Amino acid sequence: MTNLLEQKYVARDEYLNFLKRNRDKHIIKVVSGVRRSGKSTLFLLFRDYLKKTGVKDNQIINLNFEDMDFEDLLDPEKLYSYIKKKLLPDQMNYIFLDEIQHVHNFEKVADSLFIKDNVDLYITGSNAYFLSGEIATLLTGRYVQLNMLPLSFNEFVQWHRQNNKFTNDQDMFNQYLKSSFPYTLFTETDQERIEYLQGIYSTIVLTDIVTRLNIKDVPVLERLIRTLFSNIGSQVTINKITNTLRSNGYKTSNKTIDRYLEGILDSLLMYEAKRYDIYGHDLLSSNSKYYVVDLGLRRLLLPDHQEDYGHIIENVVYLELLRRFPNVYVGQSGKYEVDFVALNGRNEARYFQVALTTLDENVLKRELRSLQRIGDSYPKYLLTLDTLNKDANYNGIQKMNIIDWLLEK
Repeated sequence: MTNLLEQKYVARDEYLNFLKRNRDKHIIKVVSGVRRSGKSTLFLLFRDYLKKTGVKDNQIINLNFEDMDFEDLLDPEKLYSYIKKKLLPDQMNYIFLDEIQHVHNFEKVADSLFIKDNVDLYITGSNAYFLSGEIATLLTGRYVQLNMLPLSFNEFVQWHRQNNKFTNDQDMFNQYLKSSFPYTLFTETDQERIEYLQGIYSTIVLTDIVTRLNIKDVPVLERLIRTLFSNIGSQVTINKITNTLRSNGYKTSNKTIDRYLEGILDSLLMYEAKRYDIYGHDLLSSNSKYYVVDLGLRRLLLPDHQEDYGHIIENVVYLELLRRFPNVYVGQSGKYEVDFVALNGRNEARYFQVALTTLDENVLKRELRSLQRIGDSYPKYLLTLDTLNKDANYNGIQKMNIIDWLLEK
């Protein structure tokens, strides 16, 4: 069983360790992430781990609410009754509720299971709003949350090495930019990968955005998504987007665009990087930047829009920072911008500037400028794709090759 799992699925060790650390603790384990990022597979690997440690099959209850077999259990009362009947009174019961957002008032079920002594509860959801508002209030202090992203470059490379499909780091990186969704590792042709990504995109848009928000003007939504995809890494305002769409013949308003944008972010199709005042340690309310959860989806919608390679690698760095730090922002240092400020759990900063290359002296001077203006002693990094002089240090600003940085432990 284990060998088959290792061959068929990508080991997501950091995510798996999160579940292992919190096993048997009296707290709900919540895993959220965009569709097809690997949440169900993570639960599968964790259940395999549980069985290795002696947990019996009858101690595990596993329900995926995207499976038609469990459609009757979308009713919270029926769901609770079904689970309650299966609970073993004298052993720990491991309950996995996958894509729980399909269950109306699921939080009442989770809360009722939480108060039982012999229940270890794990749930997933494919959007950011399934644990928002009243739901989060009801479950406050009762859950820990893991935000799951598609594959990191390190995970991508390790899988290829284990399966004897590895070439070299640069070729792997070029392949990685085509998509980081786990299943695309098993697609054999570009067309197969594109069709798979089209299915993910359509499901996210139609199920997680259009249906939830009851959107009538789908063309405006899709045009908004394309506009955001084409402007990854650029400062964006609602007013600017509205004016752009109007100039292209779309009738819309700031209020509509703001609502649609909220739906896009809640679906986890894109992430917002807010601006952070490095001197004042405050968040700024305007001109956020937006990054796509998977560059393959961007390539799907904008196949001829690959010339902005600087913003593409900036997107890769942003997602990696989200994996490593709880808070990631765009930095503002006076009149200069720092690509990213990453804050750890103790609010200690790391500063990152991202560029394709800084072998040109004028480019190097420009990229260092915003970092040099920062007066504190927190680490500062210049990330590029340079292979020449890739480990240079400029008075405490450490230059690193992006691929090396992505692969570091």
